[in-house]
Amino acid sequence: MIETVAWCCQSNAKHSPLRRLQAIGGVGDFMKPLSFKRHRFPAEVIRHAVWLYFRFSLSFRDVEELMAQRGIDVSYETIRCWTIKFGPLIARRLKKRRVSPTGRWHLDEMVCKIGGRRMYLWRAVDDEGEVLDVIVQHRRDAEAALKLIKRLLHNQPVEPESITTDGLASYGAALDQLKLRHLHRPGRLRDNNRVENSHLPIRRRERQQQRFKSQASAQRFLTTHAAIYNTFNIQRHLISRSTLRRFRVDADTAWAAATA
Repeated sequence: MIETVAWCCQSNAKHSPLRRLQAIGGVGDFMKPLSFKRHRFPAEVIRHAVWLYFRFSLSFRDVEELMAQRGIDVSYETIRCWTIKFGPLIARRLKKRRVSPTGRWHLDEMVCKIGGRRMYLWRAVDDEGEVLDVIVQHRRDAEAALKLIKRLLHNQPVEPESITTDGLASYGAALDQLKLRHLHRPGRLRDNNRVENSHLPIRRRERQQQRFKSQASAQRFLTTHAAIYNTFNIQRHLISRSTLRRFRVDADTAWAAATA
């Protein structure tokens, strides 16, 4: 049993499975290690708490209970502090270790209530389920669609081969401005199932957290969650048990390298 402690968080309170085998390599080895200085809890405890929160549909209080079962007395507010500080850093490092996605993109938007206001979560994935980008916006128009597509073109290392969307006319208008209309594949719900299904983990987290409280906190959480989801989304229904074990080892290795 780990010795029980009760300190605050800081001493100073101020893809497809085949592609995942290629993701573990030298990329990102040059990155500086994460600094856990001025934290009274060991780095292993902080890493595990952050992993639990983003990997599973858990609240901060759920993570607090799980840590208490291991003899670690840490408050949920401390865990929240860790996720805010280390979550985005780990997400950036994980993203640098990923191989390039495919050029077949699927775009979609879903409505959600954030801070009592109706907002839209714009999301892009490739044809293998890799989350490319997530953006929280106030509108569901051509300007919002244009912002998402511009971010994709700027941040993704591959050029799009096709862009599949639902029947929303805003996508066509945005692609016209970028002279990419020839790549557009507007379709019905079945044609865009890949991105529709990728909304499900977010809907579960939204219910668990009793909705997001602000646009900034929602954007921060969704961006971090996407990087960790990409790493551990193994698609176990498509592979054998022995392959599943290999992919789990690869995902754990990527996490260990990103949090070192």
